[in-house]
Amino acid sequence: MSSENLPQSPQQQRRKPRVAVVFGGRSSEHGISVVTAGAVLRAIDRTKYDVLPIGITTDGRWALTADEPERMAIADRSTPNVDQLTESAEGGVVLSVDPGSREVTYSEPGSVPKALGEVDVVFPMLHGPYGEDGTLQGLLELSGVPYVGSGVLASAVGQDKEYMKRVFTSFGLPVGPYEVIRPREWQQDPSAARKKIIDFAGEHGWPLFVKPARGGSSMGITKVDDLAGLDEAIAEAQRHDPKILVESLLRGREIECGVLEFEDGPRASVPAEIPPVTAHEFYDFAAKYIDSAPGLVPAPLTPEQTAEVRRLAVEAFDAASCEGLVRADFFLQEDGEFVINEINTMPGFTPISMYPRMWQESGVSYPELVDRLIQAALRRPTGLR
Repeated sequence: MSSENLPQSPQQQRRKPRVAVVFGGRSSEHGISVVTAGAVLRAIDRTKYDVLPIGITTDGRWALTADEPERMAIADRSTPNVDQLTESAEGGVVLSVDPGSREVTYSEPGSVPKALGEVDVVFPMLHGPYGEDGTLQGLLELSGVPYVGSGVLASAVGQDKEYMKRVFTSFGLPVGPYEVIRPREWQQDPSAARKKIIDFAGEHGWPLFVKPARGGSSMGITKVDDLAGLDEAIAEAQRHDPKILVESLLRGREIECGVLEFEDGPRASVPAEIPPVTAHEFYDFAAKYIDSAPGLVPAPLTPEQTAEVRRLAVEAFDAASCEGLVRADFFLQEDGEFVINEINTMPGFTPISMYPRMWQESGVSYPELVDRLIQAALRRPTGLR
């Protein structure tokens, strides 16, 4: 019998790429990360990929979790957490930092570590610090494991709103007025730091938005109408980040645009508009995820305005050296000019989130969007590129 006709061993057969979906994390956006991961787990084509769900608890433990996306949804206006999904209260998942091995192991106290096999790509559904900010991306670079989304630098720039704005300014992209209060300024002389904000308000007017410099999902943000509410707003922002950002109110329409990496480079989706939310002071966490405030997709813009915001979104993607995906948020001011507010390198990714909705309207379904992101990550090498 010819060796060509001999049955192949399982090791010889071509196996499906294995995707580790990593979610949860140590940031205040832990809960919405779990919700997002549930949506991704439902959408991944199991005939095409093997899937390994890994949850990171709020104290930083990497845990093996059940592949049960139906348990990862908002219920009774509350978000789920990784501790509800773990298979053990003590067991931990470890990813090798040897770039020659993509082996994942699982161990519990007093037990022999168990090999879980190799991982071909990581889909990091983490929002905020310790996941979206370049820290996890650095670990994956050390491990030599491809991953969905931007690299270390772009992730860090996309998380820190101060440096994001500095990068955009250096590339000639329009940004609104802002001020930064660093931790040392507040610790050494709170009165001087407060005066810095008051002087900013004197120049640009009230109200102001006080927010964590390195946060997301609109958490920790307060709209401040006058001096009386300033200290409380600062304290709320500092619960999420010791560095705070102060922005002036930009009067205009809120416009968002998605960017997705295709084989020939990044492309922009149709834009969306976030209409004024009457039940909320602004488009905050509850409006986004709990009350599901509707966005207009596509945004009612002129063809010229649509072309301009799509161009600016791709420029912002390139300016920050992003990869994979980005949601770019703009204000269309009363004078007709666009100002970029921020980018999000791992935007809200539930089916009702604006990024998937914009791509759905652009002809890319949610499952196809997930698949394109995985394929883009598999094409892209780790390391300098």
